[in-house]
This record gives sequence, C-alpha cells and structure tokens, in this order.
Amino acid sequence: MKATGIVRRIDDLGRVVIPKEIRRTMRIREGDPLEIFTERDGEVIFKKYSPIGELGEFAAGYAETLAKTSGLPVVITDKDSVIAVSGAPKKELVEKRISEDVEKMMEKKIVFAIDSRDGSGLPVVDGSEKYFAGVVAPIVSEGDIIGSVMMVSDKETMPVGEVEKKLCQSAAGFLGKHMED
Repeated sequence: MKATGIVRRIDDLGRVVIPKEIRRTMRIREGDPLEIFTERDGEVIFKKYSPIGELGEFAAGYAETLAKTSGLPVVITDKDSVIAVSGAPKKELVEKRISEDVEKMMEKKIVFAIDSRDGSGLPVVDGSEKYFAGVVAPIVSEGDIIGSVMMVSDKETMPVGEVEKKLCQSAAGFLGKHMED
C-alpha cells in the first residue's frame, strides 16, 4: 500500500471526499461502486468493485470456448482491466489495465470491429502495443457497461468479418444477461 500524504476529514454525514487526482488515476467515476474492507489495525480500504470480476472462472471458460470456435485469441474485461484470456499469453494481459481506446469504445455501447481493408485495431492494454483488438463488444447488464469481450491479435490489422463480430456480440449479451440473473 502506498501513502499519498493526503488527509481528509469525515463530515457530519460520515462522508469522505476522494481527491480528484486519485479518482482520475484510479479511473473512479461518479456512480462507480466501491467495496469497503477493514483491517484489525484500523485500516479502511476502498477497492473498485467489479461485478464481472466475480465470474473469473466462468469468463475464462467462456473465453476458451470462444477462442477455439473462432480461431482467434479472446479477451474478457471488466470496466478497467483484463479478467480472462484464451489463445494469448495470460501473463501479458490478465489483470492489466485496459487502454483508453478500448474504454472509449465500451462507453459508446456499440460493437466495434475494424475495417479489414484499411482499419487498425485498438491497443488492448495501457502501455503496450503488442496486442490489438479487432472486435470490442461491450457487456451491458441492467443498462450499465460492466466489461467487454474482444477478439485480439498481435498484429495491428487482422481479418475480422461479420461472424467474429456476431460471436463477440453474442458472448457479451450472454455474459450481461448472466449477470442480471
């Protein structure tokens, strides 16, 4: 744990303001759920809550099936980081923060697919130009974006057709519906 040197007082309603710089760095937005942990020595820890993160093993199995079906590597994310990978080295992607480009695509709530003639994929994770998303399908649950399903490649351009787009879209729809149940 890293100390920030920032001290905040609790107001009369029990609220604490998280400084803007920390919210920006940690990508905490208004309305984001935070999980609260306590330690015996008096520590209180706030952690971004990821509902899809609780589906870790299920998402990994789904990614594996989708990768075998499509023949392309598959990545499943929550709103901030990669939670499951199949067909690509896990250590290079799992638990890494997703790129701002992918985050922006998810926020649009539409399926992104590169134009196979002249388009280029989106970098999958921050600070790495090794893997690119050819398809990004947002996972929506109860109207909120909770993650994405991506087909990726280690090349900036990759053959993506209507089938790959529909596979990702179906997977995202299924995972979103699964979270609602």
